[in-house]
Order: sequence, then structure tokens, then C-alpha cells
Amino acid sequence: MPAQNYVSTMGSEKMSVVFSIPHQPSALVKALTPFQHNSINLTHIESRPLAEDENKYKFLCNLEICNEDDEQRLKKAISELKEISGRDCVKVLSRRDVDKKDSESEEVPWFPIKISELDRFASQILSYGSELDADHPGFTDEVYRKRRKMFADIAYNYKHGEPIPQVEYNEAELATWRTVFTKLSTLFETHACKEFRKVWPLLVQNCNYNKDNIPQLQQVSQFLKDCTGFTLRPVAGLLSSRDFLAGLAFRVFHSTQYIRHGANPFYTPEPDVCHELIGHVPLFCDPEFAAFSQEIGLASLGAPDEWIEKLATLYWFTIEFGVCREEGALKAYGAGCISSIEELENCVSDTSKKLPFECENIVSTKYPITTIQPVYFVAPSFSEAKRKIREFSSQIPRTFTVHYNPYTQSVQLINKRANCVKMIRDLANDMKTLEDAVNKLED
Repeated sequence: MPAQNYVSTMGSEKMSVVFSIPHQPSALVKALTPFQHNSINLTHIESRPLAEDENKYKFLCNLEICNEDDEQRLKKAISELKEISGRDCVKVLSRRDVDKKDSESEEVPWFPIKISELDRFASQILSYGSELDADHPGFTDEVYRKRRKMFADIAYNYKHGEPIPQVEYNEAELATWRTVFTKLSTLFETHACKEFRKVWPLLVQNCNYNKDNIPQLQQVSQFLKDCTGFTLRPVAGLLSSRDFLAGLAFRVFHSTQYIRHGANPFYTPEPDVCHELIGHVPLFCDPEFAAFSQEIGLASLGAPDEWIEKLATLYWFTIEFGVCREEGALKAYGAGCISSIEELENCVSDTSKKLPFECENIVSTKYPITTIQPVYFVAPSFSEAKRKIREFSSQIPRTFTVHYNPYTQSVQLINKRANCVKMIRDLANDMKTLEDAVNKLED
């Protein structure tokens, strides 16, 4: 799960400049001249044809800003670049929030465009997996701390496209998994939603889910991909809310690989492999829930910090602690509920408070992180929750809309008429295919 407070990057700041230019000789040299004249060092440059105009190319340039002098030189370079490419053809992406007082600002919080750019988050974790607080059950256990560091190092060094390294869990870790798995399995039939109950046997069959085995992330990730296109990516510790939600936009779930300390198998102060594999994975196999989760992620891209906090709260009360009605009965679909015996029993009981699923009320609700939830927001269905979140997210002050392209695993900015026209044409082709299918069924 994400940490709840977004923390800005300290020290040097990574930024990106996206611009388009005509496809003609020396055009790129001319466009890069402002960076050279103002001593701006570009760390990466890539190009691709502009989808909405075959006579133009789009360029993405990555750079780092280390001090105020760098920032002033960059502003001058951007101004000169706009004279070359046109004001509407240049966009600056930054990890800082938009300054709303500056109406001329073209800057939006940086967000990944390609799935491979999620690699950047590995070095931006808020706490490393081996860094334990004094009240953590494993704080004084040197063996446990060394294991945590091993898992964290695997995640820290992982790159997109690589297979997730397999790990051999020791007897103490397997004993903890066995205790949690055995007890939780007795509650799923009566407490978990039907979508979870449908997928659970498939995980047992295809991913070796059982009390004596902790499934490997790579095997589970491949099964997830076959089901809904979601994949797992190992993470070394807590991410900021912004970074964690950005992963969901690409149907990527950042998953821990370590397990809670065996001294208290029914409690964990942070997400662990029991929470991820038992709580999150089953619902990510469901197409409707997968789309619902991605919706929150897409809404977060380029959003101001205050909206990231709102979206993280929506995530908390849905994907983590969501409750829905099923033939009149309350059922859990949130991972925080399903992976905790006490939480699972509490969320469907008459003793906990239940409120209707209304985004405006949800985002203003405070909640405890280390204790049982006192209130749950009940959604009639995933599709209804997704519809309300989409409507709520339309209020985010962005000058663009984002669209995920599953073929290229990249995000497209829909901020021009040409982008919209292309999407309409693509949709028309899909509708034609659907029309042909319906006609054949009628015949």
C-alpha cells in the first residue's frame, strides 16, 4: 500500500521536457540549441513519430536541476524552445507540485509515460525494507533483519522486463505463512466477495497457493498478466502515494516479497507478502476490479499534491478496506480486510460503522493505519464505485486527459483535437469489429 503523505524529492530534481518539431533536416539540432546555450545537461533523449501528425516527431528529454541557477537557466532554455517549437508544443514535467499562483506556469508534476520509467521509483522509497522501528516485532531479531535486507536489495536492483528473482523462504517464514494461510482460508467462503471466491481456487491450481508454500512473485505475476494484464513488481519499501498510484496506471502492482515476523503472525505494521498475495492478487485477477484499480492510478498522473492525498484516501477505503453488498449481505473486497483475520471479521459485523460510497465524504475521512478500521464505505458494485471515482476525478485541475495504450504499455496525453480524433477512429474500428460479431450471432 502507499505511504499517505507525498514527500518531495530532496537534492537534485529529475525533470522531463516534452516537445514536438517538424520532421525536417536539422530540426532537432535547432531544438536542442537552447539547452546547449544555457548549459543544461540532458541525461536522456528519445524520439517517436507524433501519432496525430505524421509530419512531426515528439521528443522527450530528461535532465536534472541541482540549484536555483540551474532552474533559471532551464526557464530561459524553455522560453527559447517555445520560440522554435511553438508554445503549445512544449510541456515540462516535474515531481514538484504545480504553483497555482503562477498562471503562466507550464509545469505539471512529473509522471511516467512508459512502463519502464517505473524503474525510477526504486531509488525513491520513503523507507528501506530493512529499516525497522523500535516497536517492530522483528526489531531485535538479527536474522530477521538480514532477511529483510536481502529482500529489499532484490527489489532495489530489479529492472522492468527482468524476471522477478525467486527466493527460498526459510522454515520460520514458512511457519508464519502456514499459520496465516490456514486461519484465513476458513473465513473466505463466508466473508469474502464472490469475485475473490471465484479466483481463489484458480490461484491454488495455477500458482501453487497452499499452506506449505509461499508462491513466487514471478509465477503469480505471469498468471495475473494472463488474466487481466496486471503484473507484480518487487518493491524495497514504502513508496510515496504518487509513485505507488502511478504504478496502477500501468497495471503494475508494487509488491513486497518479505514476510511479517513470526512473533505475531496475525499482525504486521507494514504490507508483507501475506497481505500482497492473499489480499491483493486475487482481486487483480478480476477484469472489473483490475479496471477499477487502474482508474485510480490514471487519475493520479499529473495531479496536484492535494488531489494525490484524496486519491490515496479513495484507494484506502476501496482497494485496501473496501466492502460491498452481495445479495444483501456485506462482503469484503479490500486487501487489508481479506488478509487480516480481525479486520475481516470486523468489516462485515454489525459493530463497525458503515457509510454509503460517496467520494466527497470518503476523501475527507481520517483513518487509523495500525489499528482496526472504525468505518467502512459500502459500494453496491465495482462498476458503480469506478463510475463515481471517474466522475470525482474529472474535477482534478489538469489541462489534459490520459489514456493507457496496452499495446505499447505507455500513457498518451489527450490534450489536442488531433488526439481525440485518433481515439475516435480507433474506437470506430473497435465498434465495427463488435458490429460484425453481433451480426454473425444474429445469423
